[in-house]
Parts: sequence; C-alpha cells; structure tokens
Amino acid sequence: MTLFDFGVFPTQTFHLLAATEGTMWHSLADILILLATAIVLGTLAEQLRQSAILGYIAAGTLVGPNLLGWVADRQSIFDLAELGVALLLFAIGLEFSLPRLKRLGRIPLVAGILQIILTLLGGLSVSLLLSFSFPEALAIGAMIALSSTACVVRMLNDRAELDAPHGRTALGILLVQDMAVIPLMLIITALVGKGSAGEIAIQLSISFLLAVVFVAVFYGLFNFILPRLLELSSLRRNRDFPILLAMVMAAGSAWAAHRLGLSPALGAFVAGVLLAISPFATQIRADVQPLKTVLVTLFFSAVGMFGDLNWAVQHLGLVLAVVAAIITGKLLITFGAAWFCGQPWQFALGTGLCLAQVGEFSFVLATVARGTADAPGILSETTFRLIISSTIATLLLTPYLIQLAPVAANLLRQLWDRQPAENESRSPHVDVTDLESSRETNDDLVLILGFGPAGQRVAGELLQVGLKKIVVVDLNHENLRMAEQYGLRSQLGDATQIEVLEHAGLYRSRLVIMTLPSPTVCRQIIYLVRQMSPATTLYVRCRYHLHHWQLLAAGADVIVDEEEHVGECLAKHILDSPLLLQQLLKSNQKPEAGQSPDQT
Repeated sequence: MTLFDFGVFPTQTFHLLAATEGTMWHSLADILILLATAIVLGTLAEQLRQSAILGYIAAGTLVGPNLLGWVADRQSIFDLAELGVALLLFAIGLEFSLPRLKRLGRIPLVAGILQIILTLLGGLSVSLLLSFSFPEALAIGAMIALSSTACVVRMLNDRAELDAPHGRTALGILLVQDMAVIPLMLIITALVGKGSAGEIAIQLSISFLLAVVFVAVFYGLFNFILPRLLELSSLRRNRDFPILLAMVMAAGSAWAAHRLGLSPALGAFVAGVLLAISPFATQIRADVQPLKTVLVTLFFSAVGMFGDLNWAVQHLGLVLAVVAAIITGKLLITFGAAWFCGQPWQFALGTGLCLAQVGEFSFVLATVARGTADAPGILSETTFRLIISSTIATLLLTPYLIQLAPVAANLLRQLWDRQPAENESRSPHVDVTDLESSRETNDDLVLILGFGPAGQRVAGELLQVGLKKIVVVDLNHENLRMAEQYGLRSQLGDATQIEVLEHAGLYRSRLVIMTLPSPTVCRQIIYLVRQMSPATTLYVRCRYHLHHWQLLAAGADVIVDEEEHVGECLAKHILDSPLLLQQLLKSNQKPEAGQSPDQT
C-alpha cells in the first residue's frame, strides 16, 4: 500500500505538476547524457595525455544511435551544438581587431582559394577514377575540401599557436572555407535537383549583398550604439546586465548571419572582429566563455554521434585507405598552396598538418547530398557512411597532427640543410621554435588589479623608479581613463575571470598587485593566479585585519593590512610631532595623588 492508495496524494495533483512534460525535457536528458559521458571520456583522454576532444567525440559515438542508443535524436542536438562553433568563432574574432586581421596578408586568402579548388578537383578526379557518377564525385570533392574550424581553432588556441605564423595562415584558410560553404551548398542543392545554374548565380549575388549589409549594420551597432549602452551606470552596477548583453551579441550575430543565408560561424567571427576594437572585448569574451565551453563540448559529442562503429569495423580496410588518402592529399595540397603563395616551407608544412582533416560542415553537405527516404539524393548510403566514418577518423587524428607540426618541420629542415646551398635562397631559414608559440617571452610585467586611489598611488611610485611595463585591469571606465593619463596599458574586465587575466598577460607577469577592497574577490583572484601562474608574486590589500590570515592562507605573498598600516601611520605622525610629543610626556610625568614631586 502507498500513500496514493489512501488518497493522501491524489494522482491528478501529479498530473498537474507534470504539466510542463514535453519534448524539451527529453532533449535535456539527451544533452545531460552526452555531457556527462563527455566529462568521463574527456577526463580519461587527458589522463592519457591526449586531447579532450578525442574523448568528446568518443562519447558521442558510444551513447549515439549506432552503438548504445541512449541518445537517438542526433540532428536536433547537432543543430543546437552549431551555436557552440559560432560562439567559438565569436570569441576568436574578439582577439582579431581589423588591423590585426589585415596583417594576415594575402597568403591565407589566395592559399585558401587554391586549397579549396585543388582539393575539390582532386576529390572529383579520384572519385571519377573509382567509377562514381559525376554528381556524386563532385559532392565528395566538395565535402573533402572543407577542414574543421572548431577542432583546429580549439587546438591552436589551447596550444597558444593561434598567432604563430602557421596558426594565422590556418585560421585565414579556415575563414575562406567558411565563406565557401555557401556556394558549395548551393552547388550540391542544384545537383540534387532543387536549383539551376541561373538560380545559383542569383543566390550568390544576393548572399554577397546581404554580407555587405550585415557588416555595415554590425559596424554601426558596435561602434556607435554599444559603447553608449555599456557606459550606463546601471550596467556598471549590475554584472548580470553585461553578461546578458554579451550573450545577446554573440548568439544574435550568429542568428542574424543565418537568417541572411550566411554561415553562422563566419557571421559570428565577423561580429567579433568588429567588436574587438572596443575596450569591452575582453570582458565580453569572458562572459560568453561558460556557454561556449558547454556548446563546443556538445558539438564534438554530436559529431561523434554520426559515427557507426560497427559499420566502420566491418569496412576497416576501406575506411583506413580513404583516411590515408584524405590526410596525405590535403596535407600536400595545403602545403603546396601556402608555399606557392610565399609562406616559408616550415610554416607551410605546419599549416598543412593543421588542415589535413575533413570539417564539421561536411556533415551538413553530406546530409543534403544524401537526401531523404522519400526523395533520395546523389549520395548512396554506403558512400555516406564511408564519408562520415572517414571524417570522424580524421578529426580524431587532428590533435596528433597539430602536435606533430613542430617535429615534422624540424625533420624537414634537417633534410633541407643537406641540400646544396643555392636552395637556401629559395626558402630562407626560419627558426622552427616559432611554430610552438608566438607569445612574448619577457616576464617583467606588473599587473595592477583595481585602479582607485590605492592603485593610482602604487602606479605613481612604480613609474618614478622606472617600472613602465604595467597593465591595469578595472571595471570602472573613469579609472581606466586615469590609467591612460598615466601612460599605462589598461583593460576593462572582471579580474575574477580567467579569460581577463590571461588577456592582461598574467603568464608574462612577475608581480600582481591587488588593490581591490573586497576580501572575497581578492581570494578568488589569488586562487586563479596560484592555479595559472604559481611563480608570480602577489601583493594584496587587506581592508580589515580580520581577513589578514585568510588572504595569507589563500596564497598571497605580501599582505598590506590597512588597519595595522593606519595604526603605524598615526603613531608615526605623533612621534614626528616634537611639540605634541613633549606635551604628552610632561602630562604623563605629573605626580599622582599622595606623591611628592621628589618621589615622582
């Protein structure tokens, strides 16, 4: 017997409580299963010193419809996870201001166009030799031509190689590939029978005009309207508003690009680049970081769901042959295109290794080319499974290929050095260690977190003794303007967020000075600094003596206790006043009642 049998909890009550039962909760369950499995396998991959991306993809394959079947609706999850790619590109775009984007030069643009054309023609030719029909061969070439923006950018960013020569070229080529998604999609749609050549030309012209409109609108929004919004006092007082605004800008730019028929990821990147010139870029990137992390993880898990492990094992030889052909062909084509455009061969090799995989947008092209049960497309079921399996395999190999770039470039340089000296004039020697990182090596940076009166006094004293490599981090616009008057680099941001500290240069700093009044905020920052840069020295302001030992236990090296300091200063001022001190001493030497002056 239960309480329901006695009528204590009527069943109708629980039907009312379950009124929100719907597909959303089923989708949420699928997402939770994917993320939980991704945490487990991603952690296992990290323990084995592999990329967590491998664990995320393996998680999707494990719980997907082709293995355990715990999560079946892969398409809806993949659609949601595409927003993660857009947020990733938006955050990367915030690092690339327009001047910095111009510094990429013509090499990525020309090399990207050459890489797409040559890879498409190569895939088409090989497929025709293998007796595929022309439409199917063209679809295969289009899918192979694209590389993985999400995987490559994530890996390069984690390895701090995004600004290295091969990283910049790889990013530029990926952006060209993202732009090529639209014409490739239109071509495959026409091959399936849903459009003609004239309609494709019209759609391309409309897409170009809409892209110009998109850039113009967002340029005006981010340069004239947004700065006034972010300077409102209500936004400065309540941290919720800037976070919400950041999410609206990041997701809104992707949605606007999608509605205009453009690539959402490319649209988000362009919006990020346009926003990068504002002082709010670092804080906005930090605000979108949590959702970006969740959705990017979900994206790689959704990619893994497309894999059919049983089919891949049954056709293992065929899959391995296709994977080897794709990696070798794309490596050689990308290397040749980058080298032909003037990039030194060491960096061209690194670029080729970074892009020697098939990208996430190939899943979209493959789905369109496959068609539906009611309206079959140009791609057979066997070819579809082969492309999907090969794509996932290349994505799994991508972290190793990117890690291999410096080693392979060293080996190639050693072989090159054995050639006659006249060959050196064609390809000048470049130190391959530049491939590993392009970060600054000096470690004399001083970070001042908080630039109120205390921070300004500290900066003034440091400037007087010749310390000029100072970066100020503050959320108050007026304080940042004051820092600029001091001639210091300043950054708008919340120092309790890792992204803000990284961008400010924590890894290159020798000293961090915290003048913030809140002990809770100071403890959070101390934990972050100790986690990210243990060797950095921490000087921390302590407003009340009560919190002195808490900050010391958190990891601060030097505590400036305001109450102790005030006491010391007051005592010093008293001791430095001879007249007052003499009067006090005389008053203390007066005889007590019942004593004679001689006894005193």
